[in-house]
Amino acid sequence: MVPLADSLDAFAARMHLISTAQRAIDIQYYIWRDDTTGNLLLRALREAARRGVRVRLLLDDNGTTGLDGKLALLNAEPNAEARLFNPFPFRTAKQLGFLTDFNRLNRRMHNKSLTVDGQATIVGGRNIGDEYFDATHDITFTDLDVMAVGSVVDDVSRDFDRYWNSESAYPLEQLVAMPGKREAQSLARDDTHRTRDPKTHAYIEAVKKSAFIEGLLAGTLEFYWVPVRMVSDDPGKVLGRAGPEAMLATRLASILGKPRHSVDLISPYFIPTRQGVEIFDSLAKQGVRVRILTNAMEATDVLAVHAGYAKYRRPLLHSGITLFEMRRAADPEAPKEKAGPFGSSGSSLHAKTFAVDGQRVFVGSFNFDPRSALLNTELGFVIESEAMAHAMSNIFDHKIPGRAYQLALDDQDHIIWLERLPDETRTLTTEPSTPFWKRWYVGALSLLPIEHLL
Repeated sequence: MVPLADSLDAFAARMHLISTAQRAIDIQYYIWRDDTTGNLLLRALREAARRGVRVRLLLDDNGTTGLDGKLALLNAEPNAEARLFNPFPFRTAKQLGFLTDFNRLNRRMHNKSLTVDGQATIVGGRNIGDEYFDATHDITFTDLDVMAVGSVVDDVSRDFDRYWNSESAYPLEQLVAMPGKREAQSLARDDTHRTRDPKTHAYIEAVKKSAFIEGLLAGTLEFYWVPVRMVSDDPGKVLGRAGPEAMLATRLASILGKPRHSVDLISPYFIPTRQGVEIFDSLAKQGVRVRILTNAMEATDVLAVHAGYAKYRRPLLHSGITLFEMRRAADPEAPKEKAGPFGSSGSSLHAKTFAVDGQRVFVGSFNFDPRSALLNTELGFVIESEAMAHAMSNIFDHKIPGRAYQLALDDQDHIIWLERLPDETRTLTTEPSTPFWKRWYVGALSLLPIEHLL
């Protein structure tokens, strides 16, 4: 395993694997943006296909907005094939499909993997888009992937095959028409323009100087040589045909067993549900230290999820759970050369990981919410690594308190937010950095019976 916490490293690793592929590339993602990083990776896939590498690209159709023409051109390459998972019936105004087939379209393929030559794979929380790779002026996601070599790569390849061959994976040509000559020329000009754009050039230069590339070229890239197990959902889950034994959540619980000492959990979309609160409460009563980091309202990109989470904060705090909420502000301690060429204005948590008992770590696409548990398909690794588990513990000990609000209860049982600054700790009595209308909106959403959809 090589952890990929740095955004530039994560992009560099993907580009390196694609550019050095010799036989086969299998890629599976929930979102693929039509932006700088998305187009750079598409170009790299086309080049790989043209030098004889078999390319298979499987994308969830909910995250391919504006890409039909470019995907069709890739699909037309002799060695490339694209498929859409759980597709929408309309290619424009896709969301209208929810009106006619909501139960099916509400279930999505959330898996994220990139596997090359059966030798190396990248699995984790990142989708493909500028916000995941620090290539934007706007908010950038704090995320985590791992690159893996060894026998677990075979497991990921077999899992990709069962999704690729599943009933929900449709060949692109059945859904998307090949662009006409004029449209194809326009797309080609757009690709050339993007490649020559000074911002794109600046980003590529920053990627070349990433720690991953430097370590790779110098032969100093540090691997964790540890046992790893892949966990994933059956693709039939999106059709409502997967039983509990075929669910990632069931397998994850079986592998992890019962925590004895500690649980450190990071989840951007955290909705524990009543059952989850009861489990955390039981662990705390048994002396297990539970620490949780999720997004503050100011940092979340899905307000409805925050509404689903907010009502569980007080019960969690009553149980003795340590609860942190990530601030939106950019990290002032980040080295300038590691902040991306554009310098994002703020960050939002997107990593999905947790450590148990200082011995094992989960990294993947699974959020601790009903959607990941019951509706979407997910993929991840359980990594038996004390070093990685201790690294996460150190993050909670030393980094998170300075970059997140710690929640507590005052004498009147009201939630307060503690903001640790270099010279003082401020106590805030309302959701930090949020206007009244947003707090009112979230409060209204929390009253709706939509938790099972979040």
